[in-house]
Amino acid sequence: MIPSIHTGSSILDSLLILLYLVLITYPILGGFAWFIGVMCYTFLFRHKQKDWDRIPSDIEPFITIMVPAHNEEIVIRNTIEYLMTKINYEHYEVIVLDDGSTDNTPLILADLQNQYAKLRVVRIEKNKGKAHAFNIGVGFAKGELILSNDADTVPEPDALNHYINYILRPESTNIAAITANMDVQNRNKLIAKSQTVEFSSIVGVIKRTQMGVLGGLYAYSGANTMYRKDALIDVGLFRQDRATEDISIAWDHQMDGWLSLFGPKIMFYMEVPETLKMLYRQRKRWAKGGTEVWLTNVTKILGHPFRNIGHTIMFLDQTFSIIWSFFFWLSSALFIGLGLKFFLEGNTERIYHMLTMAFLFVCFEMISGTFQLVASLIVDDRGRKLKYLLFAPLYMLFYWMMNALTILTTFIPAVKTIMGLGSGTWKSPERAGASRSSSTQTK
Repeated sequence: MIPSIHTGSSILDSLLILLYLVLITYPILGGFAWFIGVMCYTFLFRHKQKDWDRIPSDIEPFITIMVPAHNEEIVIRNTIEYLMTKINYEHYEVIVLDDGSTDNTPLILADLQNQYAKLRVVRIEKNKGKAHAFNIGVGFAKGELILSNDADTVPEPDALNHYINYILRPESTNIAAITANMDVQNRNKLIAKSQTVEFSSIVGVIKRTQMGVLGGLYAYSGANTMYRKDALIDVGLFRQDRATEDISIAWDHQMDGWLSLFGPKIMFYMEVPETLKMLYRQRKRWAKGGTEVWLTNVTKILGHPFRNIGHTIMFLDQTFSIIWSFFFWLSSALFIGLGLKFFLEGNTERIYHMLTMAFLFVCFEMISGTFQLVASLIVDDRGRKLKYLLFAPLYMLFYWMMNALTILTTFIPAVKTIMGLGSGTWKSPERAGASRSSSTQTK
């Protein structure tokens, strides 16, 4: 149903109607666009890493694995022991950045240091956030390559070798970072299983499209990304007042001319939120960080929109995502209000018409989302995640609404951050304490 708009200007009326149509169909158009994008990446993109060479140990570049930690007593031992014993690589070290932990994390790390010579611990007395900890860690890192690794995350055993396959290519000198392909480690609860579908959709479709069609990445995966130290220093390291250091550093790199890559066959496994409270808190941080990046780069993009058309398209997509979030909740409130009005008036015909239109819209949204999800689950991890398609409806209906809500509720805090009132301090997520499989290859 197209509204009647009369502003006195036919051109303005047409533009407003066009904007309305774009907003109301945005999720549907987006689903089909990402589906087409992953097909382009799969069949047309020529710069994929197809063959993996085993790098001889005598020419291995030295790598620093950097693990920021704040109150991670439940997971830190398993993570460090895995990094020390399961990685198929010789020349590396692990630096844990203990960012003001007040639990047993320091005691556990002290014990682990007695076991592993490659482990170093940098204690930061006051919690100032993940980005601040990373920036301090860069000064201690011996390697020219730095792998970020969250305290609840483990990479596949061959991950470092796979990263280096990208770095040692002749055309790799301008690569700032390579971000890996995430998978869910704790799949015991429904909410975690549904995130398996979500991460496949995000990684399997969106990042492949961004890399293969737009030539860049909207965000790194902060849980596991290989950085070139020179590239971090070149852009002034991580922004310490941002909610998401991985999104902001990705844009800082690419806006400064560096190349960022996605390695879909480099797998890492992370623990995801298992309660709605934990999930909502995580998504608020992601939404705030995305809006902060959008506000930070608005003048750069608008000042030179054709300098890098790929980044301009990603910026426009984020713009519509923010506008659509406000539009979704405003239109939802209007829908409920009109429904109540017609109910009190006994106007069943209008109620039937409203419900029919809403049903048709949801059906089209589900169809486009299913195309996106099926494509992602087929190309990601060689189709082994197709069984999780059962949880797609929960993802498409619930997570899209949550994302819209978090953008709405964090917009003003993001504006305050850009005005210099932001803080990078962090709170470690609640951990379930689930034991890990002894081999990530079985996931």
